[in-house]
Amino acid sequence: MTDCLFCKIVSKNIPATVVHETDRTVAFRDLDPQAPTHVLVIPKGHYENAAALAEADDGLADEVLKAAHAVAVREGVAGDGYRIVFNTGPKAGQTVFHVHAHVLGGRPMTWPPG
Repeated sequence: MTDCLFCKIVSKNIPATVVHETDRTVAFRDLDPQAPTHVLVIPKGHYENAAALAEADDGLADEVLKAAHAVAVREGVAGDGYRIVFNTGPKAGQTVFHVHAHVLGGRPMTWPPG
């Protein structure tokens, strides 16, 4: 998609602080962090939300999840615990319509989240 913010990050037309990358995923720091560790993990291909990613059924959802865990390990939050969040749809708080997992850690997480 030509107007998608995250597609522009994948194509390197918009800079981002990349912390992890694979052939099909990229992870970068959130510009408005909600925790000491707040990294977004996205597939390089465009999928609107988590439901679309799940329907792709080509193992990509698994790769995104594995990349999120790799980020947690690299950021040093895997041992104490971290949260992975997918917001799907506007009522869930999704504002960029390219599926992305928020990897949050480095502080206690409360429940319910919002």
